[in-house]
Amino acid sequence: MSTLKVPDLVPPPEQDAKRLKEAFDGLGTDEKAVTWVLGQRTASQRQLIRQAYQRLYNESLIDNITSELSGDFKDAVIMWTLDPAERDAKMAKEALKKSKSGVKHLQVIVEISCSSSPYHLAAVRQAYCALFDCSIEEDITAVVSMPLRKVLLRLVSSFRYDKELLDIEAAASEANQLHEAIKAKQLDHDQVVHILATRNFFQLKATFERYEQMHGSPIDEDISSVGKGDLVSLMKMVILCIRCPERHFAEVIRTSIVGFGTDEAALNRAIVTRAEVDMKLIKEVYPIMYKNTLEDDVIGDTSGDYQEFLLTLTGSKF
Repeated sequence: MSTLKVPDLVPPPEQDAKRLKEAFDGLGTDEKAVTWVLGQRTASQRQLIRQAYQRLYNESLIDNITSELSGDFKDAVIMWTLDPAERDAKMAKEALKKSKSGVKHLQVIVEISCSSSPYHLAAVRQAYCALFDCSIEEDITAVVSMPLRKVLLRLVSSFRYDKELLDIEAAASEANQLHEAIKAKQLDHDQVVHILATRNFFQLKATFERYEQMHGSPIDEDISSVGKGDLVSLMKMVILCIRCPERHFAEVIRTSIVGFGTDEAALNRAIVTRAEVDMKLIKEVYPIMYKNTLEDDVIGDTSGDYQEFLLTLTGSKF
């Protein structure tokens, strides 16, 4: 489901590090070489390049990217070059700094918790502690108010079973429990939060499907009927990230592009974090949702080296 195009014969990390050093040195920066090297390497290969660069030149690759590149291109390349857990921990920290501005800024916490493997979530939590000398749970407690705090704390603290294990009877029972809580407008009911935070993703998808069969409408529509507000928005986001993450990220990309100006931070986040996960599925569902290809929308709203880098990650270059 990844759209990353890695050459059949990948050079040693030392050779890639040398190519990047040459791209940075001299008059001007060879941006195409940066895209050519980093845009065609997996996460583990990129980390080996960072280590080789530090070892060969006693310089930080991230620092040199920061000083040699600029604008949206620089931001996207840095995000791509960071270790994925380190990257997501930093995004979560920035999101929590802006949490008082509205629930939209908390969507990165939901994405990390509900559209990542349990092992990646655990790695993000570990990286967060190492980077910021506190846990993500502590920061959520400090800056997010109830009832959003209750939901987010359970989501980030979970470690779900990651295999396809289904209990059909439990799916029906828990679909009823969810329906009763939604009908009572208790979206943050303990049992609702427990189900969403502990069940494996395959089980939850079965529960949502059973919910619709038993009660005649999708669970997200029933949540919308509760009313408006941050909790409703957050819970709908949780459901979508679990049930169909490719639709969620297609929506993030589309929302970042339409309207006045481009939300480059959101565009970068969606493309960079999903290029090695499910970008192929996002590209498939995007034209169904919006009658336009993802690539066409990216081309229409970006330019230059930044555009070329994003298209490389979506598999549309090289």
